[in-house]
Amino acid sequence: MSDRYNRRGVSAQKEDVHAATSALDKGLYSTAFCKVYPDFWGNDPEYCNLMHADGAGTKSSLAYLYWKETGDLSVWKGIATDAVVMNLDDLLCVGATGPFTYSSTIGRNKNLIPGEVLSAVINGTQECFDELAKYGIMVHFMGGETADVGDVVRTIIVDGTMACRMERKKLITNEKIQPGDVTVSFASYGKAIYESEYNSGIGSNGLTSARHEMLAKTYAAKYPESFDPNLPDDVVYNGNHLLTDAAPPAQNIGKMLLSPTRTYAPLVLRAIMECGHKIHGIIHCSGGGQTKCLHYLPAPMRVVKNNLLPTPPVFDLIRAAADTDWKEMYRVFNMGQRLEMFTDADTAKHLITLSASFGIDACLSGFVSESAQKELVIETSNGTFTY
Repeated sequence: MSDRYNRRGVSAQKEDVHAATSALDKGLYSTAFCKVYPDFWGNDPEYCNLMHADGAGTKSSLAYLYWKETGDLSVWKGIATDAVVMNLDDLLCVGATGPFTYSSTIGRNKNLIPGEVLSAVINGTQECFDELAKYGIMVHFMGGETADVGDVVRTIIVDGTMACRMERKKLITNEKIQPGDVTVSFASYGKAIYESEYNSGIGSNGLTSARHEMLAKTYAAKYPESFDPNLPDDVVYNGNHLLTDAAPPAQNIGKMLLSPTRTYAPLVLRAIMECGHKIHGIIHCSGGGQTKCLHYLPAPMRVVKNNLLPTPPVFDLIRAAADTDWKEMYRVFNMGQRLEMFTDADTAKHLITLSASFGIDACLSGFVSESAQKELVIETSNGTFTY
């Protein structure tokens, strides 16, 4: 599948992006999940500034297909949620709990994306913030930019930028991760108490692969605007499924792939309030899947994940459609657990109980041991994989 990624113009690890940014300032803490900067505006040494930019990625192309096929505008609120959560949950990983500010950046092809879609995205963003406020997560929507850029965007792209100011003493920078720690993994699937329907767990990573590997060639002819026309034919919509095909549990293929990225904000807020600096590190298993933690270990050590949560159906379907080996699946997708925390064994038990109170499955998924190099070992019933 790695070859097909490259031929589609995408990368699971974004090696060239990391190389291009390697000379830039890493911020105050090089192992922190987000860049942490001095308090530029208040100039207070006890505070810091955080800013993060991300978006829904190519998931918006999938939403376009589904909307055109079914007329269902609700999928655009899901795309708005994806853009918000991909920012918010990265910031949560350094212990930030707000209040946050958020600016939306939307680029569209006006000939294909009408005002009703823009309205669904923009109003969906505010609705997402209103729902988060019920759980103590305050995000102030500061507007943003909506640009008609049909010459460079085939349908629509939805991005955002989130920022906050926080006390440095509350930061979680991953520097405390150490041999003897355990890992707690939190499910990306199911139905949390703050979600309105079942979440497949797919998130907003690997959707280029999922879309083309699962959906039928008929969409290529019907919606040529949904993909790069320069792609080789054999990597374009080479699956067997229609968007409206049934998919377990009680969803269709389109809705399964479009499940809004789950935010862990209500859970993380409580975890930080109750456990504080007993949490040594937090990793958002987004781009890079279950291997993401390797980038944030503070020193050579081995992370062993030997008790991950069950893999939800969406990833089994993607793997079967793409004929992908399990090692690559764990490298690309979250595989059912998109957040993990490093802590001690007693705190881990408390976090698992706390997670259950939000309707989110969690488990003690592994441990950290000494090693001469940074290493990740994933032990599953499908094999043992070393990265």
